[in-house]
Amino acid sequence: MENYSIEKLKKTLLDGAGTYLSTQEVKKISKAISIALDAHKGQKRNSGDDFIVHPLSVAIILLELKVDADTLIAAVLHDTIEDTEYKINEIKKVFNADVAKLVESVTKLSNVRIKKTWFPFWKVKKEEIPEFERQMETLRKMLVAMSKDIRVIIIKLADKIHNLRTLKYLDKEKRERIASETIEIFAPIAGRLGIGKWKGNLEDLAFVHLYPHEYEKLREMAIPKIKDREKILAKLSKEVEQMLADGSIEAQVDYRAKRWYSLYKKLEKYDGDLDKIHDLIAIRVIVKNLEDCYGALGIIHGKWKPLIGRIKDYIALPKPNGYQSLHTTVFTNAGEIVEIQIRTESMHEQAEFGIASHWIYSQDRRSKKPNRKEVDWLKEFSKFQKSITNPAEFFKVLKMDLFENRIFVFTPDGDVKDLPSGATAIDFAYSVHTQVGNHCFGAKVNNKITSFDKPLSNGDIVEIITAKKTTPNKDWLNFCKTQAARNNIRKFTR
Repeated sequence: MENYSIEKLKKTLLDGAGTYLSTQEVKKISKAISIALDAHKGQKRNSGDDFIVHPLSVAIILLELKVDADTLIAAVLHDTIEDTEYKINEIKKVFNADVAKLVESVTKLSNVRIKKTWFPFWKVKKEEIPEFERQMETLRKMLVAMSKDIRVIIIKLADKIHNLRTLKYLDKEKRERIASETIEIFAPIAGRLGIGKWKGNLEDLAFVHLYPHEYEKLREMAIPKIKDREKILAKLSKEVEQMLADGSIEAQVDYRAKRWYSLYKKLEKYDGDLDKIHDLIAIRVIVKNLEDCYGALGIIHGKWKPLIGRIKDYIALPKPNGYQSLHTTVFTNAGEIVEIQIRTESMHEQAEFGIASHWIYSQDRRSKKPNRKEVDWLKEFSKFQKSITNPAEFFKVLKMDLFENRIFVFTPDGDVKDLPSGATAIDFAYSVHTQVGNHCFGAKVNNKITSFDKPLSNGDIVEIITAKKTTPNKDWLNFCKTQAARNNIRKFTR
């Protein structure tokens, strides 16, 4: 049993909500707590705690994102219609249709069951096919619900985080299943929404249960080195702060260790050699404005020699999920190799909370659909999933859109297009406009004529040459990647 005090949890939630919501809204949250307490009376978790601990904890996790009152109320009530006799119409009557819809949508997402053995999908055993098909339909519904109201998945992610914290009270099979679906589904969703902090939390909490032996071995190997590096980084951080102050740049400078699961995945690329991981602990510099980002980079490079090929400008070229920062790896005067990340406060909020930073900085927390790059892929996926009837094909598209690496390429006018790794000029053409794809006659990449089947690279500038008489070629299906391209090509070539 965990050491929770229900009264303390209530106070934490209401006090936290009171820092940014109105008194009237806090009263509504208090009302929701009273209803949940009554509905879950006598119910216990596997940990032995009162059940109410879970919904209160989920709502407290959401406070970090400064979500609206309806989202907090829905979080408090999210298990009532599934696990108690409380009805959705009662929630609608006491609160509003918005809260009722959120609770109903989150409840529908509780049936996701993804097995580790389903990755890749062609390994699904014959006897597992019916269950696989049911779960693909559940995933489809989850993504459609997300596209209608992003708050649904935000609540579900917070729900996952708290459930993972108490996973040790379940049997081994359930632990591994929940940890697997977290690593394979929910953490990537958090990543695609730009919520880096939650993605890391989900991965690390799941890692412990999915690969316990590897987790312990990694900690045993890395902790001594991390402790040694922390002493060095503490000194170097002060040096960075002083050199920036001398250059009249005000900055917050700290350092952070790489997350366990992220370190585990990176070590797989380097045959377990920790000495090749230069960002085991990285220095993070947060400055006041954009100009200071580049000014700080110049000052640091003036003192310490940068490693060639290790300077990355994610400010000028943001990652597809909106992440912005300057990354550099340098040789210090003491011969240390260290990675440094430089960003503004708003960029830092974006890196940590992604789409939710919309609420953190906005007075309009009721907005369901922030107009952000983080949800562009979701809108496109929701649009084209309707045409996919085969569960295996659906999973293939989902894997490409959600789990695989992304690239960003540019139109000649400088507009950024977010595409899956391996995408071609045909995929790019359809991402610009359906008619551009349908009448694609040729393509230039970085001002040079290229073949349609050649994969694009990060940062490419792509120009599509069109001709009115040109129509899609059936052979394009052999190499195009995106569902948008494939759907439109099929329409013309049936």
